[in-house]
Amino acid sequence: MPIGCFVSPGRSLERGLQRVKRADSLGFDAAYTTHIAGRDSLSVLMAFAAASERIKLGTGVLPIFSRTPVATAQAAATIDEYSGGRMVLGLGVSHQVTVENWFGAEITKPVSQMRDYAGAVRAMFRGEDPPQSEFFPTRFRFMGYEPRPDLPIYIAALSPNMLRLAARIGDGVMLWLCSPAYIRDVVVPEISAAREGAGLSMEGFDVVAAVPVGLTGDAEAGRASQRQELITYMSLPFYRAMLERSGFGSEIAAFDEGMAAGDVERAKAGISDEMLAEIAGIGDEDEVRAAVERYRDAGASSPCVGGIPGTDFEGSLEAVSKLL
Repeated sequence: MPIGCFVSPGRSLERGLQRVKRADSLGFDAAYTTHIAGRDSLSVLMAFAAASERIKLGTGVLPIFSRTPVATAQAAATIDEYSGGRMVLGLGVSHQVTVENWFGAEITKPVSQMRDYAGAVRAMFRGEDPPQSEFFPTRFRFMGYEPRPDLPIYIAALSPNMLRLAARIGDGVMLWLCSPAYIRDVVVPEISAAREGAGLSMEGFDVVAAVPVGLTGDAEAGRASQRQELITYMSLPFYRAMLERSGFGSEIAAFDEGMAAGDVERAKAGISDEMLAEIAGIGDEDEVRAAVERYRDAGASSPCVGGIPGTDFEGSLEAVSKLL
């Protein structure tokens, strides 16, 4: 079963390139990069393509409000051509605070907006007229150039509604912060039912699940680093709803109490060791590999490891490569 990784350059693009090269040589199936308040993810993927030979390269994920469907289709097709057909386009709606403050747009009907955006990009790849759209109207068609018509489009999803959309229109789904239990009890059943209802099989449909891992001799410090990383996500409505469905309502309540009191340390302490043990692998090589196996056993067809700050990501890649 394939295993991928998330590689974001962070402070050093060169370090990101070295990590992609290493993941490529170790036999990882895919390398995804995030799109946050840093480098442009599609530009980074072009650099990754130049630094690697066989590994799939994808956005994990590109916010649909960051650029038009036309700009996305052109950039993705160019990367795909340059890399020899290794591009995976991961799309997400992002979050209201980000969409409004960064892109000057508004999430009004997230499922419908994603449907229209992905549908337009898909049509462009296939050389077809994009369907009529309330949110992203366009008449663009490639001229004098034919992109790969089956270039994969993955949809970032957390809620049942978005999971069902991903199942119907996507080639895969991208998950972040979803526990193995949530994948087993919600993600896989929702996707399976939606695929069946649309007359589609599960064969070839990719369930990409981010697996935070931290190889470290100081597990307590690793957990503290992961708690720091989770502050933003614990405050975002889409993630909060998913975490509540996952059985982490008490953690959210404790986090909220700390934030309401203006005590960030208290808020972080509300994120229990049990929650971290469920969603992440922090500690020695066995802990790191066990986390990947938990996600794989829950139904993730492509578990993808991402590094926890302050831990040994290169060592984590080496440890996980023994499962390949």
